[in-house]
Amino acid sequence: MTGKVWLVGAGPGDPGLLTVKAVEIIKDADLIVYDALIGDSIFSLFPKEAEYISVGKRSGNHTMPQEQIDVLLLEEAQKGKKVVRLKGGDPFLFGRGGEELELLAEHDVPYEIVPGITSPIAVPAYNGIPVTHRDFTSSLHIITGHRRKGSDEDIDFEALVRTEGTLVFLMGIARLSFICGGLLEAGMDPDIPAAVLQQGTTAGQKRIVATVGTLADEVAKQGVETPAIIIVGKVCSLADAFAWYEKLPLAGSRVIVTRPRGMISGMAARLRKMGAEVLELPSIETVARADQSELTEALDSIGEYDWLVFTSPTGVRVFFDVLRKGNCDVRCLAGVRIAAIGTGTAKELAAQNLLVDFMPSVYDGETLGKELAEQVGSDDRILIPRAAVGNRQLVAELEHAGASVTDIETYDTIDASQDLVDEAALFESGKIDCAVFTSASTVRGFVSRNPGLDFSLVRAACIGKQTAREARAHGMEVYISEEATMDSLTQLVISMKCSMKGR
Repeated sequence: MTGKVWLVGAGPGDPGLLTVKAVEIIKDADLIVYDALIGDSIFSLFPKEAEYISVGKRSGNHTMPQEQIDVLLLEEAQKGKKVVRLKGGDPFLFGRGGEELELLAEHDVPYEIVPGITSPIAVPAYNGIPVTHRDFTSSLHIITGHRRKGSDEDIDFEALVRTEGTLVFLMGIARLSFICGGLLEAGMDPDIPAAVLQQGTTAGQKRIVATVGTLADEVAKQGVETPAIIIVGKVCSLADAFAWYEKLPLAGSRVIVTRPRGMISGMAARLRKMGAEVLELPSIETVARADQSELTEALDSIGEYDWLVFTSPTGVRVFFDVLRKGNCDVRCLAGVRIAAIGTGTAKELAAQNLLVDFMPSVYDGETLGKELAEQVGSDDRILIPRAAVGNRQLVAELEHAGASVTDIETYDTIDASQDLVDEAALFESGKIDCAVFTSASTVRGFVSRNPGLDFSLVRAACIGKQTAREARAHGMEVYISEEATMDSLTQLVISMKCSMKGR
């Protein structure tokens, strides 16, 4: 059975610039063949069950020759796989997308094209530069600055100058002096504004604005990292007036969020809204236990319990999965009061149409146990379905108050591995501003996944005392949010960035 190939544009780096269709296709892939310029933040969308192959190309360094990539796509599709060829930007703009389709078309392998937002438009936009503006120009010209090996072809600078339009050169940083010189020799006014835009739409974004006559010297002084684009035209003069990205509170920040695998990260969404580049790298995975007989037995007499205590959203989901399998619904819980450790767990209960009767002033197991102990009677029965590594102090506080506690382990928390991003290398090179931890178990998973890392390099934004205690035990530089909420944790990350400015 023949599979299918999707040629997908991944955009310029910001995962928010992926199209809805691209996200849907990536999440359904059997095999993802991806380029070097794919933003690290996009890796969080890759399905755990899929196979990944890097075929990245950098200047002078090709992981896999183009001809071999073409054959790979063909052979894997012929095995019946859903193959995603994920390319930076748009696959048809200097991306060799047409070449990769030729072999597929020749062998009647089905394929689809999913266009991507391209850097010649997106990167200037993130730098406040409109590529067209009726007061300056009405045309846009995109040119590859990379000379094909063994080719005598070169750029027709005279034709470009005559257009009087905006010129965007991709893959041309190594030939910047040649490009600016060619434009000047062709008659361009040396005072025409020009810019080099580095790593646009990511935390590494940097803008150098000068003129055609001075740009090469200015870039030599300030330095630039690839990928970067060159833009020439009067519209570059608008960059400072229209700049917006660098005004976001976390612009230029690169943050790792160690959320559990499979959970949609509201934390990551908050940080991205503030301008951060977020790498969602699961450090733990929650797995419901196959044997739920103990919980099933407790549910047979659920009406005899006075309190039902939840310590995580996962615990809520597992509980109601087991409840439904026993042909029960929320009506079985009539008369049972419900306690939740915090707003995230309460939100999950609200999705089950249940309101919380009690929530502690501080969202951790220790406070939950102490404060709930003041609410329970000496003969109250309490059911706690939760993780196997749950805080034992919660049970101790309740039993000390005289309550009868049934503490049931309904799911396990295990370390999650990933090999798409070298976290240790990012910390060692100073490319990560902080790591966000939402539980002690995410800290342990992170440590387990990076055994060779000097953890003193990690600035840890922690949601509570228990999480902070675990991070501090490994030598991390620890910061604690004022409240155990996602909003408070977001504010903590912002304040951490502000504190770095004085360093």
